Amino acid sequence: MAEDERRVTFEKPVAVQIMAIDGTWGRPCTLKEISDTGATLIIEESVQGLNLKEFFLMLSSPGLAYRRCELAWVNGDQMGVNFLHQRGKQKKLKPSA
Repeated sequence: MAEDERRVTFEKPVAVQIMAIDGTWGRPCTLKEISDTGATLIIEESVQGLNLKEFFLMLSSPGLAYRRCELAWVNGDQMGVNFLHQRGKQKKLKPSA
């Protein structure tokens, strides 16, 4: 995450999960900090051998809140992710009257 970027650091990390795009694997983790462009996660299980080129960060247990991610870095039990945005899929806000 960029230094000048606004980010939220959680005093008590939030339980989340990372999951493969095709749903073949998932790992529990905790959300340490988040911004508009990425997040820092604390990994609870090994991610060795997993395809972390593109995956989901599940922010809610029913899967209604999620972000598509790519691995940015790994340092011990912490992992940085960048959020991927689909081109042309951004919601346009309607001007308020």
